[in-house]
Amino acid sequence: MKFAEPYRDLREFISVLEEQGKLYRISREINKETELQPLVRWQYRGGIPDEQRRGFLFDNVTDGKKRKYDCRVLVGGLSGSSAIYCLGLKCQPDEVPDRWIYALDHLVPPVLVDQGPAHEEVHVGADLLAHGGLNEFAVPISTPGFDNGPYITAGHWISKDPETGQRNVGNYRGLIKGRDRCGLMTGTPQDLSNQWEKCRRVGKPLEVAVVVGTIPVVSYAATQKVPPDVDEIALAGGLQGAPVPLIKCKTVDLEVPATSEVVLEGIIPTQYMEEEGPYGESMGYIDPRTLSLLFELKCVTHRKNPIWVSIISQVTPSESSKIKAMGMSTLIKRYLLNKGFDTVCDVHLIEPLVNLRPYVAVSLKKRDDREPGAVMQAILDYGDRVGKMVVAVDEDINIKDPVAVIWAITHRSQPHKDFKIVPDRPFGATPIGMVATHPSSRYDNCESSVLIDATRKADFPPLSLPKKEFMVRAKQLWEELGLPKLDPQEPWHGYLMGYWPEDLSAEADLAAQSEHEKVWERLRQTRVEVGEGDTLKTMRARWGKTHSGRSV
Repeated sequence: MKFAEPYRDLREFISVLEEQGKLYRISREINKETELQPLVRWQYRGGIPDEQRRGFLFDNVTDGKKRKYDCRVLVGGLSGSSAIYCLGLKCQPDEVPDRWIYALDHLVPPVLVDQGPAHEEVHVGADLLAHGGLNEFAVPISTPGFDNGPYITAGHWISKDPETGQRNVGNYRGLIKGRDRCGLMTGTPQDLSNQWEKCRRVGKPLEVAVVVGTIPVVSYAATQKVPPDVDEIALAGGLQGAPVPLIKCKTVDLEVPATSEVVLEGIIPTQYMEEEGPYGESMGYIDPRTLSLLFELKCVTHRKNPIWVSIISQVTPSESSKIKAMGMSTLIKRYLLNKGFDTVCDVHLIEPLVNLRPYVAVSLKKRDDREPGAVMQAILDYGDRVGKMVVAVDEDINIKDPVAVIWAITHRSQPHKDFKIVPDRPFGATPIGMVATHPSSRYDNCESSVLIDATRKADFPPLSLPKKEFMVRAKQLWEELGLPKLDPQEPWHGYLMGYWPEDLSAEADLAAQSEHEKVWERLRQTRVEVGEGDTLKTMRARWGKTHSGRSV
């Protein structure tokens, strides 16, 4: 696989975004508490299509007390749109799946360097709080009116397994709780949670380094669910075809990308936790309160005039959902193929409002009727709370079109035999898990999944659209006539699905040749007498015993 020269740092990537017309630079004074995120939010709730969305770089950030910050804020600059994500990977949209599969199969370990821009300024000891600690940076409020403070949303938390030394890089949110403290919301099970549990058993804190603002491939790797034995930094190297340069931290035994904008070094104590929230979650609802881990800051390093990165999340679509969507379907498909399901054609998750994981559609060219159920069960086994609703369809269904999937469900499945409820599932990314135990709730305190086999279980007659050859010719006529530009929507032509008798095919060919009299003669030969006491219904029912067609 060929790779372009990787980005040196986030700033080079921002320059490319600006050159490509994919960045708004906002110089007007913007309040980080009440204006910054709502302004970007309109890009996703204002009817602006994906191809027109851009990143936002705020140069003049203040807070509600008119304090001015010596740092800029980037929002939407990592994955504000599909095009921005592709610029980050330096590849074309249709190359993204192959880039992910290649990277997972060809990890590139990082290289350790002596120094880097991430250490242009170092604040530790008495100097730490003198410069403000966490309060040095313009961390915005994500959901003004509901969130109870600024959250770190684009923090890539780097830690190591205390037993194996295996590195983990994950993107987690954290509420700023003081100049030297912030929360950390990590689910169970997640790699960082498992590392924290191991440290707790031996009575020591977990060392972490939080990276904010780095080369795009590190962000893309940090936000995906990958196997525990995969080093996300090596995965980032695989995504760009070159090793990621790292430097050693100042106060913890960890390494971070050398060109990081901001690095927060510290520990996560294992002897206590604190409440965190409310926070606007990507499931589209406010999480009122959660018992979370606590991060204690020991050292801050950053570049001069740093750029703070904030990911816009909450109701999808958002930057948070886009950065996951661009790789998640490919990772699930790769998982299924590695499990031996080689008939899987594609996997799709719905981004708007649904937020990806609860809904999975999979298309396959099945060998037998048992295969769809096995594939759907394997999707549940993928983990990461994937699959509240899983739908299997044939390869002719465009799984990226929800209407086409519903079409398959309504026309190719029988609920009494093709719908399967799987009980006792973990609560996924839905609000039910937040309210199930509330006294006013009528929900059960458990989750379940539904598996829908919407594949054909018999040969079907052709799709009722003109054959492809006639539609292709008609499209040429359309364009010659100067009619409005077409955007063909699948399905746009008829095709065979197993049942199409030769006599019916012959009659259709005759009709296309204007040989209608020959068709009339054929039909006259099918005449049957209506018996005494027969009805339309009984006649069709008797006819249907020896013919395939409408029998009622």
